[in-house]
Amino acid sequence: MIIARPGLARAWRTLFALIGAGALALQYGLMIGGQPAGAGGEATLRFFSFFTILTNVLVVVALAAPALWPRTRLGRWAGSEGVRAAVALYIGVVGLIYHLLLARVWDPQGWQLVADVALHTVMPLAFWADWLLFTSKGRLCWIDPLKWLAYPLGYTGWTLVHGLTSGWRPYWFLNVDQQGWVRTAGWAGLILVVFLVIGLFLVLLDRVFGRGDTDRRAA
Repeated sequence: MIIARPGLARAWRTLFALIGAGALALQYGLMIGGQPAGAGGEATLRFFSFFTILTNVLVVVALAAPALWPRTRLGRWAGSEGVRAAVALYIGVVGLIYHLLLARVWDPQGWQLVADVALHTVMPLAFWADWLLFTSKGRLCWIDPLKWLAYPLGYTGWTLVHGLTSGWRPYWFLNVDQQGWVRTAGWAGLILVVFLVIGLFLVLLDRVFGRGDTDRRAA
C-alpha cells in the first residue's frame, strides 16, 4: 500500500519533522527550566536518557532526511525500507508502553500535556502512517526483528548502568531499587518480547502490502 506522490510524502515528512522537533525542544525547555543553576549538564544527560526522547530524535531524522536531503548518505539511509520499519517499531512501542504503563502514574498539565501528546501519540501515529503510505514494501526479512532488538537492548543496558552510578532511573519498571533485579529483568524481558512481536507483525504487513503492490504493477 503506497501512495506514489513524492510531493505529498515530502510535505507530510517535513510537517511532522517540524512538529517532532518542536515537541522535543518544548520538552527540553520544560525539563531544563526547573533546574537550579549549574545543573544543566546533568539535566541534559537525563533528558537524553529517556527512550521516548531518543526515539523521537530518530523519528525526526527519519522524516526530515529523505524529505530535505534525499540524495545525501543520511537521506538514503533514513529512506531505506529496513531503517523506516525499525523506526516505526521503536516509536510504536513508545506510544504503546506510554499509554499502557506510564500514563496512569502521572497527570501532565499545560505545556507538559502538549509535549506529552505530541511525543507519545501524535508522532507514533504520524510515523506509522508514513510507513504505511509512503514506504516501499516487500523487502523485509523475518530475521530483521531480531536485528532491531539491538537498540532496545543497548538502551536497557545503558539505563541499568546509569541507574547504578547515578541513582536515577527514567522509568519505574527499570528501577532496580524499587522493583528488585528479578522483577526488573522480568519487565525488561517482557518489553523485548513486545518489540519482537510487533517487529514480526511489521514484517507480515510488509509482505502482505508488498505482494499487493507487486500484483498491481504486474497488472
